[in-house]
Amino acid sequence: MSIEKNIQTVKDFFAAIARGDKEGLLALVAEDIEWIIPGEDWPLAGTRHRHAGLADLLETASKSIETSTEPGSSWRKETGSSSSASRGERSKPRTRRSRTIFAITVRDGRLTSIREYVDTQALARASQVDASGLP
Repeated sequence: MSIEKNIQTVKDFFAAIARGDKEGLLALVAEDIEWIIPGEDWPLAGTRHRHAGLADLLETASKSIETSTEPGSSWRKETGSSSSASRGERSKPRTRRSRTIFAITVRDGRLTSIREYVDTQALARASQVDASGLP
């Protein structure tokens, strides 16, 4: 597939997340998908595998953060099978903005791996402050 088609696949994936279209996004990922979010002390940190892991991650995310799933305007085209995207995230209930960079691998028209680069420790601290009720 061309790099442009891979980028469109990634955009379609984030659009499916924004719509809450579980079937649509599962159609865009490989059965053996791996999603890695480094960090600790934050509900989304960890490695998720396969469709079940992806579903668990998205369910957890819907309960703990509000997200803007609009991909950023910059795309780094590394190879015919990889794409990168960025989006903003905010943790609930208070607004905290954090830029997230995704390293995404697309093979044969499906996402096979996603690795997020985000300051999960800052988000974890923000979540703890929010939970305590302090400003």
